[in-house]
Amino acid sequence: MTLDIKICGLKTEEAVDKAIALGASHIGFIFFPKSPRNIEPSDAGRLAARARGKAKIVAVTVNADSDTLDEIVDQLSPDMLQLHGSESPERVLTVKAVYGLPVIKAFSVREADDLKRIDPYIGIADRFLFDAKPPAGSELPGGNGVSFDWNLMHLLDESVDYMLSGGLNKDNLAEAIRLTGAPGIDASSGVESAPGVKDLGLMEAFFEAARNAERETAGAGRGK
Repeated sequence: MTLDIKICGLKTEEAVDKAIALGASHIGFIFFPKSPRNIEPSDAGRLAARARGKAKIVAVTVNADSDTLDEIVDQLSPDMLQLHGSESPERVLTVKAVYGLPVIKAFSVREADDLKRIDPYIGIADRFLFDAKPPAGSELPGGNGVSFDWNLMHLLDESVDYMLSGGLNKDNLAEAIRLTGAPGIDASSGVESAPGVKDLGLMEAFFEAARNAERETAGAGRGK
């Protein structure tokens, strides 16, 4: 199984082009004003045109209202929506029905009980994303550059499709994949030289680490 790699928080043509050239399966645009990776829908739409048909385009929002989602979908025409806030199962169902798009539902994880929160969303969300809980004082639900205990992923039913996020970088990626067998990974701050500034060299190193880890685990399979 090929590892899905999502690069999130893209803001420049160079970063989008690099992600595509390196083989990203998904690229994410963040619509959250408090984030250093925030982008206007019209700018995201322009950048996404460079990647359309080459990678899945993901719109990342945090408790966005319907007017905000309307504008994002209109300007970006995403392939998927990522809901990174406290959206209820009912809200996820509504969003899917209104826009006819698959939804990634993100959850913040620190302990085993946090994983139980996905239960009402199973069969509703099309995929899950597991990120670390933000450190004290952070206003960002993700992109904080911190990890959680990856061993917790062993508590998930093997049928759960997810992406692993939270502080992934070229140095810890191999261990993360080895411990979790994650079918997908998501990087943002781990490929940046400063908050919101993608580093093309770090992106190259991240993909190299991902492909090396993928080759190492291919023979053993991805069983948990």
